[in-house]
Amino acid sequence: MSKHVPTVPIFGIPFSKLSMDETVSYLTQAIEEGQLTHVITANPIMVMAALDNPAFARTMRRADLIVPDGAGVVWAAKVGGNPVAERVTGFDLMHRLLAEGEKRRWTAYLLGTTQEIIEAAAEKLQLQYPQVRIVGYRNGFFGPADDEAIVEEIRGLKPHLLFVARGMDKEEWNAAYKQRLGVPFIMGVGGSFDVVSGKLKRAPEVYQKLKLEWLYRLLQEPARYKRMLALPKFVVKVLRNKENVTKPRPES
Repeated sequence: MSKHVPTVPIFGIPFSKLSMDETVSYLTQAIEEGQLTHVITANPIMVMAALDNPAFARTMRRADLIVPDGAGVVWAAKVGGNPVAERVTGFDLMHRLLAEGEKRRWTAYLLGTTQEIIEAAAEKLQLQYPQVRIVGYRNGFFGPADDEAIVEEIRGLKPHLLFVARGMDKEEWNAAYKQRLGVPFIMGVGGSFDVVSGKLKRAPEVYQKLKLEWLYRLLQEPARYKRMLALPKFVVKVLRNKENVTKPRPES
């Protein structure tokens, strides 16, 4: 994580305290300067996964910036007495950076999800941001044997922005290949391509205001219920460990 960004640890994971506007400004400068920046948009499910899996925790801590995507993270920082400025969702951050790219003629590559969804998302984003050239896209169904060819393809296209949707495994891939890819900005975007493509609807504002986006998504994708079980566990853990939520902890 960059030394210029104020952070707060949530159970050992360092979250940025920057607001959305400050985050966009910080990242725009980094992209313009060609700094290689790996951003993770993290939620309580990912924090719980990091607590259960030291290797995943190490991968998260290798990121240059971790933004508080989940409302639960914002709540936990407040309970722990070291609040973040606001929630910075991956979906909104992606759109804010594409809007910056409109002014600066950036290029982008989209990676992940199914071929049908990634094609639809690429088409819609290209229409929405005509000055951002989407130089390539491909689905996320590939294994380690394909990594070399994919990395070389993206490296050759030299996009400014790389958005990746491949489950939580993507963060390990993003961290492992960051240097080789040579892309100034790389970020996992969760289900954002599903929403952009029209496959899923984004939670209406009333759900967003009530911090119930997770529930809206669960109603659309009932198969996610097992992952969602981490949410009540996170709440209980925060309430039981109020005084330790935002304490630095030794890295494992």
